[in-house]
Amino acid sequence: MAIRKKSNKNPPLLSHEFLLQNHADIVSCLAMLFLLGLMFEVTAKVAIIFVALQYNVTRPATEEQATESASLYHYGFKDLATVSFYMLVAIIIHAIIQEYVLDKINRRMHFSKTKHSKFNESGQLSAFYLFACVWGTFILISENYISDPTILWRAYPHNLMTFQMKFFYISQLAYWLHAFPELYFQKTKKEDIPRQLVYIGLYLFHIAGAYLLNLNHLGLVLLVLHYFVEFLFHISRLFYFSDEKYQKGFSLWAVLFVLGRLLTLILSVLTVGFGLARAENQKLDFSTGNFNVLAVRIAVLASICITQAFMMWKFINFQLRRWREHSAFQAPPVKRKPAVTKGRSSRKGTENGVNGTVTSNGADSPRNRKEKSS
Repeated sequence: MAIRKKSNKNPPLLSHEFLLQNHADIVSCLAMLFLLGLMFEVTAKVAIIFVALQYNVTRPATEEQATESASLYHYGFKDLATVSFYMLVAIIIHAIIQEYVLDKINRRMHFSKTKHSKFNESGQLSAFYLFACVWGTFILISENYISDPTILWRAYPHNLMTFQMKFFYISQLAYWLHAFPELYFQKTKKEDIPRQLVYIGLYLFHIAGAYLLNLNHLGLVLLVLHYFVEFLFHISRLFYFSDEKYQKGFSLWAVLFVLGRLLTLILSVLTVGFGLARAENQKLDFSTGNFNVLAVRIAVLASICITQAFMMWKFINFQLRRWREHSAFQAPPVKRKPAVTKGRSSRKGTENGVNGTVTSNGADSPRNRKEKSS
């Protein structure tokens, strides 16, 4: 599917303006090349590495589970090719949402440049968070994570994943990798780029860490929890842009944000600090994907705690800034006292009346001047 933005000028091929205006078309063509490669026997073996999930293992049915044999997956180097293909898909979906939804709303609302960029950011992220949160919740329910929380650490390492679990992680990595070229395509301001790079890097670091260390069960729960809170923030900001009096969503988000940080710490300590620490197999084994050793557990907990502390620090600064702005907006204007000038002007004002106002009993009134002349 090609997305083309209208322009009166035709910039030269491969120029800066050409890439910005036609990046969705270029990416669509690249994605179509991989899909067309599946139709020919010569290129199918290469194209399928990019399109389909790799490293599947068929597990035969057991006596306890009377179902058919299940197809499970583990990770490997070929996943980089799959992630790169779905990164192209994420860029195309990003362009579709931007052109057919967000741009139309922006033209109706007539936002300023600052609100325009923030509205686009919240619009894109709210759509992604909602989709990922619903998808992750479906996986949690289908694999009985809610009814049995011990599945977070029981039978570690979780080196075999279902199709839904692996595809979820591939999609997460692809989405956050696509955010890097979008900084160029969306003409992000230079002062906003460091902030964007920090949170994109944090997402990739934690998602890839959970994927590679076979902590995919814990990572899924924490992602769904975090995405739900972030979705509430961005959807509240969208409503705020349409009506600046809307503040209820931010109040609810502030409460859930703090609760989300506490739940994240509790689940992490419970899984890594207690569940995995009491496991029998605590030997480092790359062949089986077992990373349950003391050094790795400390590193995992430290990274989670540092990230939660950093997010709380940003949250407190955000709330303080909003409180100052709200206080300054509601503070009554200070009335200034009129300055009293010295010398001749002050004396003249006293003669004419109180505080410079003319009175009917003044010596210079027209009636008194008439009586004196008679």
